[in-house]
Amino acid sequence: MTFEKNPNRHRLIALDHQYVAPAGRVSKFDLVVDHAKDATVWDADGNSYIDFLASASAVNIGHGNPHVVAAIQQQADKLVHYISGYFYHEPAIELAKRLALLAPGNSPKKVSFSTSGSEAAEGIVKFARSYTKRSVILTFQNSWHGTTLGAASLSAIDANMHRDIGPLVPDIHHLPFPDPQKRFPNETLADFSKRYLDDLRDLFQHDIPADQIAAVLIEPIQGDAGIIMPPNDYMQGLYQLCHDNGILFCTDEINQGFGRSGKMWSIDHFNLEPDLMAVGKSLASGMPLSAVIGKVPIMDSLASPANATTTAANPICCAAGLATLDEVERLNLPQRSQQLGEFAKTQFLELQQDFPIIKQVRMIGLNGGIEFEATKSAFVTALSEYCFEHGLIMISTMDHILRFQPPLVITEEEIKTGIAIIRDGLQKLA
Repeated sequence: MTFEKNPNRHRLIALDHQYVAPAGRVSKFDLVVDHAKDATVWDADGNSYIDFLASASAVNIGHGNPHVVAAIQQQADKLVHYISGYFYHEPAIELAKRLALLAPGNSPKKVSFSTSGSEAAEGIVKFARSYTKRSVILTFQNSWHGTTLGAASLSAIDANMHRDIGPLVPDIHHLPFPDPQKRFPNETLADFSKRYLDDLRDLFQHDIPADQIAAVLIEPIQGDAGIIMPPNDYMQGLYQLCHDNGILFCTDEINQGFGRSGKMWSIDHFNLEPDLMAVGKSLASGMPLSAVIGKVPIMDSLASPANATTTAANPICCAAGLATLDEVERLNLPQRSQQLGEFAKTQFLELQQDFPIIKQVRMIGLNGGIEFEATKSAFVTALSEYCFEHGLIMISTMDHILRFQPPLVITEEEIKTGIAIIRDGLQKLA
């Protein structure tokens, strides 16, 4: 079926363009969301869509989960907000305890709340610098850590995130990300990992002394770059290099946490314990809540009020977070993501067999990058637009990669229906 672009949609979008600054939007297509349930979204004109985006992996437990909605309503009746930077409330205390116990590893942890993933990423910089008394932070090319000034400085996926806003936060440097696709011919993953780690050792020796580096911040799976996972040998080596040199090993789980990759945390694929970890997005099913979770000595090193804000740990958001964790556990969503991810991968590989224009299918849980040749960006844009016009929300990233991150409660039938729409689009456009 083809959807009509009705006047209501046009009217609302025209108002948006009149009053909303363009810097806050990455334009994809003209979707005006009205309501949503589980893995289905309805627009302002009443059209329904299968959701292969999950609000950028912010609603892992699905839209309109009754347990979360009830928790929000009950807390709103009780207390909408009172500043947690001065005083205490039970939802924040209970959520902090659950997150500290849920974090990877056995070291005691503490939590510092904020409202966005950008703030959590910046929090890592503050905690790391305070604890180590060093200034340099290393992150990676093609990373996305947020768009506030500090988080944009950490990010390196789009030059427009840095254009005309300098000077950026100093002493932040970007390393090449160990994308296995960048191996030399006949190079093993072990040799590839060694080459990248040797380059880092050279950096320590010739450019940035290791004893000046506070932290390395890495996405264990790069999300916006197209679902890229580094080799295990690299991650183990990076972890060891950090700890041999007093550098904090920090991870960004904002996009990949809470079951998205088939495990609770994407760093669990490597069986490593971060010193600091940023979480957000699905933490409260899209409500504005994020956190830094870290080892106690590090979290105790930053003095009050260096990471306090008025609206951090809002009680409604914390209640939503507690209910979200209930549902992640009750529905066993990490395991469900792993199992359905295998099913989806099989479906996409069949699609690739029939359409060799698809260069690679990467799937880690319900978490996929469907990559086309880099020269096919216009085609991929047209394909995602076709999907939208036929009832499927699936956007492109890096211009030539389709991003597959549906709610973890999606059904096999919905996955098959969505992929059938992609197949129709490929047949018509290819």
